[in-house]
Amino acid sequence: MFERVVVVDGRGHLLGRLASVVAKQLLSGQKVVIVRCEEVNISGPFIRNKAKYMAFLRKRVVTNPRRGAYHLRSPARMVWRTIRGMLPHRTIRGFAAMDRLKTFEGVPPPYDKMKRQVVPSALRALRLRPNRKFTVLGRLADEVGWQHKDVVERLEEKRKIKSQVFYQKKKELAKLRTQAAASKEVAAVGSELAKYGF
Repeated sequence: MFERVVVVDGRGHLLGRLASVVAKQLLSGQKVVIVRCEEVNISGPFIRNKAKYMAFLRKRVVTNPRRGAYHLRSPARMVWRTIRGMLPHRTIRGFAAMDRLKTFEGVPPPYDKMKRQVVPSALRALRLRPNRKFTVLGRLADEVGWQHKDVVERLEEKRKIKSQVFYQKKKELAKLRTQAAASKEVAAVGSELAKYGF
């Protein structure tokens, strides 16, 4: 029923829709990791979403702002907080569900070597009309105080080059395997093994 861990690629997903699906999975006991949170989208133009976030930044305890509210600036923590809002996180069950969630900017190891999945019901390409404006979470975070956009972009460039090399090698090996399977020698060995039930 459950996979050990589900790695979701956040790129091109709408924030609220992704968060609701992930929240339900977490409550049912599934471990979920969301990577590339900086490429998650929010519907609506950038100016409007930035104005909303700036209004959120003004909300604080007047007598002592250190008491809250805590305004998280990194995209991964923004996604984390959105999901937390969809969970009963003050109950034991909700706390346990939050423990099953991890969010990251970029694709850090070991998740760069794992199969990444998408949530079709949350994809912007399928859910938002083509002419509608949208906001990229990484840009929003960068403009409200996130410091590490350049670092993440640089590391992502390196990772993409490495994964491209790996993919080319994988294609070559697959080609050699099909050629080997088609050869007469392998067919002869296969027919011999079939006699013995292999």
